Amino acid sequence: MALTSPVKEHPYSHLIDTLKDGNFKFYNPHKLNDPRYDKLPLSIRVLLEAAIRNCDGFYTKDEDVQNILDWQQKQNKAEVPFSPARVLLQDFTGIPAMVDLAAMRDAVAKHGVDPGLVNPKCPTDLIVDHSLQIDYSKCAIQNAPNPGGGDGPNQGPPRSMSSRPPSRGGSQCGGQRGSCSKAACSDPPASPGRPSASSVQQIENTPLLCPFHLKPVSETDTALKNQEMELVRNKERLQFFKWCSKAFKNVNVVPPDVGAVHQVNLEYLSRVVQVNDGLIYPDSVVGTDSHTTMINGLGILGWGVGGIESEAVMLGQPVSLTLPEVVGCKLVGTINPLTTSIDIVLGITKHLRQAGIAGKFVEFFGPGVSQLSAPDRTTIANMCPEYNATVSFFPVDQVTLKHLKKTNFTQEKLELLESYMKAVKLFRSYEDSSEDPQFSEVIEINLSSMAPYVSGPKRPQDRVAVSSMKEDFQSCLDEKVGFKGFHVSKEKQDMRVPFLHCGQEYQLAHGSVVIAAVISCTNNCNPSVMLTAGLLAKKAVEAGLVVKPYIRTSLAPGSGMVTHYLNTSGVLPYFSQLGFEVIGYGCATCVGNTSPLPEAVVDAIKQGELVACGVLSGNRHFEGRLCDCVRANYLASPPLVVAYALAGTVGIDFEKEPLGVTSEGKEVYLHDIWPSREEIQQTEEDTVISSIFNDLRGRMKQGNTFWNNIDGPDSVVFPWDHKSTYIRSPSFFSKLSKEPSPPQTIENAHVLLFLGDKVTTDHISPAGSIARVSAAAKYLLSKRLTPREFNSYGARRGNDAVMTRGTFASIKLQNRFIGKPGPKTLHIPSGQTLDVYEAAERYQRDGIPLIILAGKDYGSGNSRDWVAKGPYLLGVRAVIAESFETLHKNQLVGMGIMPLEFLPGQNADSLELSGKERFTITLPESLSPRQQLTVKTSQGKSFVVTALFDTETDVIFFRHGGLLRYVARTLL
Repeated sequence: MALTSPVKEHPYSHLIDTLKDGNFKFYNPHKLNDPRYDKLPLSIRVLLEAAIRNCDGFYTKDEDVQNILDWQQKQNKAEVPFSPARVLLQDFTGIPAMVDLAAMRDAVAKHGVDPGLVNPKCPTDLIVDHSLQIDYSKCAIQNAPNPGGGDGPNQGPPRSMSSRPPSRGGSQCGGQRGSCSKAACSDPPASPGRPSASSVQQIENTPLLCPFHLKPVSETDTALKNQEMELVRNKERLQFFKWCSKAFKNVNVVPPDVGAVHQVNLEYLSRVVQVNDGLIYPDSVVGTDSHTTMINGLGILGWGVGGIESEAVMLGQPVSLTLPEVVGCKLVGTINPLTTSIDIVLGITKHLRQAGIAGKFVEFFGPGVSQLSAPDRTTIANMCPEYNATVSFFPVDQVTLKHLKKTNFTQEKLELLESYMKAVKLFRSYEDSSEDPQFSEVIEINLSSMAPYVSGPKRPQDRVAVSSMKEDFQSCLDEKVGFKGFHVSKEKQDMRVPFLHCGQEYQLAHGSVVIAAVISCTNNCNPSVMLTAGLLAKKAVEAGLVVKPYIRTSLAPGSGMVTHYLNTSGVLPYFSQLGFEVIGYGCATCVGNTSPLPEAVVDAIKQGELVACGVLSGNRHFEGRLCDCVRANYLASPPLVVAYALAGTVGIDFEKEPLGVTSEGKEVYLHDIWPSREEIQQTEEDTVISSIFNDLRGRMKQGNTFWNNIDGPDSVVFPWDHKSTYIRSPSFFSKLSKEPSPPQTIENAHVLLFLGDKVTTDHISPAGSIARVSAAAKYLLSKRLTPREFNSYGARRGNDAVMTRGTFASIKLQNRFIGKPGPKTLHIPSGQTLDVYEAAERYQRDGIPLIILAGKDYGSGNSRDWVAKGPYLLGVRAVIAESFETLHKNQLVGMGIMPLEFLPGQNADSLELSGKERFTITLPESLSPRQQLTVKTSQGKSFVVTALFDTETDVIFFRHGGLLRYVARTLL
């Protein structure tokens, strides 16, 4: 519970209006009769309505309402509150939030306060979707189940799954590791070249035969096995989630195997308008994932926040933000029929990233918007974090209503929604320019200029035209090591390494594709691109093309909806025939949960020092994220993932070179099998129907047997198991006093890490498997766990001991103290090179405060609260950088760590800092937003930094030692 103000008449009760013969009430800002309202961007109108509705004179004041109404003059100047309608958590970032609330119950109970008062005040949905790993894929077991980073290549067969019924044929295929890898390893078609009608019919109506065991394998076996491993591996976490669903009010837990968080949010949780006790208001959300912005495509205002900010919202505190600039993105022109939604997404991403709109709202308008379907819009909105905007808002229009009708909104609800949105002027007709609001600035993008692109090989913002892919990859080999280059010498660029797989010899070269993952969540949830990929797979099989069997192919649908329409459209068997089998529902390849590559492939890559490639239709692909030995990774649309898998290399010119050659010697080009736009649209119209959404609702209600049978404790406070390595009470509330101590000067601090530019959240807090030689591994081994039982960092986010040791544990961390990548640093007093955790532990034992020196864009990437919690528990008091990613900067403030920015034109190099000095940062008794502070070094140097406390609220959080301690004190 948060503090509440005395009950009194609502200051804006005179704005209450009614609909449906008085059965529904709403606050109508249009009744202010203020001409400024009609000029406001529609995203700002949502902020205004929320401020009016929640105006209590305490958290939200009349001054806030007036500041929002005066947006044209107050943008970038006034701080305003925003109370969203709901909070969205996924399990990786949701579990630490819920663990913190459970620990907060313990803390307030020690002060004599009823722990049952600690409940989310704002409705909260927690979706368990990030724990899926790929243990099984393709037609057989590729690897013995390996719960997180485990054993070497010679491990034994998998444990028996006695609870699983046998697959068709009576016994389980793949009892030996590496026995077979995919349907492509099976016998070739009976007739050479293009399959006959009977062979195509066989694909659809008969099970695949494992060529090693000659036994049929169920097409659903792969997904079921992965799901079972997910549930067994994460039982402790699921028991905690079950307790949360019973112990906390206002918490809804969506069990595993229902769908990815963004898909569930779009298909099930979104309301567009909320109705609560007869009061109507716009749906809005903040979530613990940076891609929460995906929901903006349905006209729902929402964005990603850190876990600690989400906890404050859950407890009734509004989000505090500086009234943003709103960039109007005007879409004009006509979409090329061959251009996919992902091409449009990446094109718009590039334009907006170049426009420099960090921290701003983007609102789309113009006649081109009407050409985009609702899935197109959500796909574009999903990429919002990649160009550093806060939101990418598409106001509701007739296209939105048409989509909602497909998702089983009743006609009555649609009429109420339309009537309300029009009454408060949140409904748009994009062809009518007279409805265009005033924006801070306008960026015009011509949709007809969009062409197929991929992004890579190391960063999502580095786009490459497909037509130039071959030349660009060659230039990457030539360039020095950097954001794109690999610096391969000329004499080694033609290196080819032979190897054996499935009894047949193959060759790998620079650019060879070894991972191809079709993923349908976030930026590729759009049905049209998935259907395009499926139709392409169908035409490829019919043309006699195959994917080389050593390529790790996988198909990860964002939800059962995707599997449903792929199956209904008839393309799923063709995906399977090419090796793209459904591996389960949840985040896998994107978060580093790819199953290991075949040993022969890994050996060949290492032998030739090859730049092998992964191609995926996800949203994250930083170097080494998919697999340590795969150095080049490209984001591509699902059909292009299939195309590059068929080609087996990224070094191909699709216009001039064939994808492959049939057994008859016929060359097959991409344009020969690419489906037409009309074919795609017709298939989408025939398959993406309301039954798809009924399927998800059924899964929501039914859950799964394992989840339904889990028993969660019934206690008010959580009964911590001190032997647990998953769930542990964190130390954030230790020595919690009723009043905060004044901020203290940081004296004689050492530098824990000396970092460069573009340090991502992956570098700070990895989410993938736990390396066997890491500090976290040593801790887990001390708890008598085997490497097979390590699981991943993401799965262990409820254990602060693991996560603190995992902080800065990335193998790609570039620490200038060390000079080579790795999770090491210099312990300056002793001169020893140690694990980052071990060095920090020594400093803390000696009572020495720590700081971090960094370059530009510190903290870019996915939202993760442990990127702030981890450094806090390591003893880091401040980070001095050239610039910060906005969301991460807020997370640092929320944990009581000072984000300090060098003055423009200055950095560690220009100030000639070695990082080995000791630093003193003097703090005044009265801090203020964006105050300049003086830093002195032990070498006698002095320089000025800006404390990035953007608001008075930031200062308050810092004074309390972070947001968590502040929230706890409101209960005391």
